[in-house]
Amino acid sequence: MKKTVKLENDLGRDPVRSLVLRIAIPSMLAQLVSVLYSIVDRVYIGNIPEVGSLALAGAGVCGPILTMLSAVAFWVGIGGAPQMSIAMGRGDMEGARKILSNCFVLLGALALALTALALAAGRPLLLLFGASDATLPYALDYYTVYVCGTLFALLGTGMNQFIICQGFAKKGMQSVMLGAVLNLALDPVFIFTFDMGVKGAALATVLSQLASCLYVLRFLTGPAPTVRITLGGYEGKLMGRVLLLGLSPFFIYAVDSLMIIALNAILQNYGGAGQGDQMVAAATISQSFLLIVTLPMGGITGGTGSILGYNLGAGRADRIREAEKYILALCLGYTAVLLLAAQLGAGLFTRIFTPDPAVSAVAVQAIRLSTLGLLPLAVQYVVVDGFTGMGMMRYALPLSLLRKAVFFAALFLLPAAGGAMWAFGAQAVSDLFPPFLSAGVYLARRRWIDQQAAIRLPVPERGGADMDHAA
Repeated sequence: MKKTVKLENDLGRDPVRSLVLRIAIPSMLAQLVSVLYSIVDRVYIGNIPEVGSLALAGAGVCGPILTMLSAVAFWVGIGGAPQMSIAMGRGDMEGARKILSNCFVLLGALALALTALALAAGRPLLLLFGASDATLPYALDYYTVYVCGTLFALLGTGMNQFIICQGFAKKGMQSVMLGAVLNLALDPVFIFTFDMGVKGAALATVLSQLASCLYVLRFLTGPAPTVRITLGGYEGKLMGRVLLLGLSPFFIYAVDSLMIIALNAILQNYGGAGQGDQMVAAATISQSFLLIVTLPMGGITGGTGSILGYNLGAGRADRIREAEKYILALCLGYTAVLLLAAQLGAGLFTRIFTPDPAVSAVAVQAIRLSTLGLLPLAVQYVVVDGFTGMGMMRYALPLSLLRKAVFFAALFLLPAAGGAMWAFGAQAVSDLFPPFLSAGVYLARRRWIDQQAAIRLPVPERGGADMDHAA
C-alpha cells in the first residue's frame, strides 16, 4: 500500500530540467488529446453526406458558447491549483486540503447553475452568435445534448488541475486520454451507425467527459494523492480568493469565446448570404488548428505553473528561474513546428474536415493568416501563465486582456479596409505585438520575484494560500 502514495514528481527537490519535462510533456499531450474532442466531432460532422458543410457551420457556432462553459472549469481549477501548490510548498497541508474541498463544491454548484441557464437561453444565444436559418437546427441539436453534460465537463477538467499540481502529470494525461479514446470510438457509432447526426457527436462527447470525470474523482478520493477531496471546511472567503485568482484564465477562455463569436458575426456580415455560412465553416476549421497550438501550449505553461507556485512558497527563486528557462524553450520549439505546419501543410489539414473545395480553400488562407504570430505568442503564454502559477493575478489579467483588446480592434478595422478574408488577420496582429509588452512587465518584476521567493512565509493561521504576498 505504501507504493501507491509515492509521488510521481517532487516539486521542491527533483532536478528542474527533468521535472519540467516530466510535467510539461504529459500536460501538453493531455491537452493535445483533448483537442480531439472537438476536432474529431468536426471531422465526422463535416463529412455527413449532403449536409456536412451546414452541420459543420452549426457546430462551429456552438463552439464559443461551449468554450465559455469550459472557462468556468479553468476559473476554479487554475484559481485554486496555484494556491494549493503554494500552500503545499509552505508545508500547510491542512490549508491545501481546504482549498481542494472548497473548489470541488464550487465547481459542482456552478456547473448545475450554468446547465439550467444555458438550456434556457440556447436558441437566442445561437442566433445572436452567428447561426443562420440554415445552420440553426444543427446548432440546436448539438448544443442541447452537449449542455446536458456540463457537470461532467466542468468537474473533469477543473479537478484535473488538482491532480497535476500535486505532481501527478501522467495521471492527469491519462484522464484526458481516456475520454478522447472513448470519443474516437463512439463518434462514428452514434453519428453514422445509429444515424444520429450532430446529436450523436454531442452524445459521444458527453459520455467521454463522464468517463474522464469519474477517473479524476476516483483518483482524488483514493490513497495516491498527498491531498485528497474531503467534506467540510467550506469558507466563502476562500472560494472568493479562488475566483479572484482564477479571473485571468477565466477571462482568457471567456474572451476567446467572444472573439470567435465576433469573428463569425463579421464573416456573416461581410460574406453576405452567398458566402457567410461557407466562411463560418472555414473559420471552424481554422479554429480547430489554432486549438492544436493553444491548448497544448497552455498545457505546458499551466501544468508547470505548479513548479513555480510550489517553489515560490518554498522560497526557491533559483528553481523558479531555471524552470522558466526550460518552459520558454519548450513553447518556442512547439510553436515553431506548428508555424511550419500551418504554412506548408494547411491544405492537408483542411481536407480532413470537408470534401467541399471552396470551404477548404478559404480555410487554408485563414490558417496561414492567423498563425503568423505564433512565435511571440509563446512568450505571452509563458509570462501570463507564469504570473498565474505564482498567484500574481494583478499582472496576468491585464496582460491577457490587452491581447484580446488588440484582437477586437484589428477584427473591426481590417475587414473594413480589405474585406472579409482580412478578419482572419486579427489573430496574427494580436499575437505579434502584446507579447513584447508582457515580456517587459515580466523583466521589470523579475527582481521582486527573486526577493519574494527568498522570504519563507509563515503558514497562515486559518489555512489556505494567502494571495496577498503574491499580488
